[in-house]
Amino acid sequence: MDAPLVNRIAESGLITLNLELYYPSTEIVVMDIKDYLFKGLILKEKDFRLALKEQDWTAYEGKVLCVHCSTDAIIPVWAFMLISTYAGPIAQEVYMGNQAEYLRHHYYNVLSELKVDEYQDGRIIIKGCSQKPVPPAAYARLTELLKPVAKSIMYGEPCSTVPIYKRPLKRVR
Repeated sequence: MDAPLVNRIAESGLITLNLELYYPSTEIVVMDIKDYLFKGLILKEKDFRLALKEQDWTAYEGKVLCVHCSTDAIIPVWAFMLISTYAGPIAQEVYMGNQAEYLRHHYYNVLSELKVDEYQDGRIIIKGCSQKPVPPAAYARLTELLKPVAKSIMYGEPCSTVPIYKRPLKRVR
């Protein structure tokens, strides 16, 4: 008689957290200010203002707009402010920085709202191998938040994990 198959991982009490689930659902688009600079290096105020005025801002409707400059040009603060006045009413969010910086910012904010008390004394696996570009800073932030409450933290998949943290046993006197 064959014994029934038992999913020991499912019965182990391990809690898997998948950071990919917190990836922004809104499309992220990038605006590179270098495209609005004279020879890619110099911001001419009159030309810059005209280019922004003629820009089709509806292309950013409902999206996250990341505004940055990929060259070493010195961009005055007011240029970012001016872009924000045009894009702000249309884009879902305007972020001054590149996409990688935005993702770090996004994950920091989202994870800061995580109710870590729900994971008290939990054996946590932070899932690896995502299909989306989850920044390493998100994994570090989640670990930082869980460490005070978790019994253990591992990284990877339930069948193959890397130990990250294990709460020390309390000594009995």
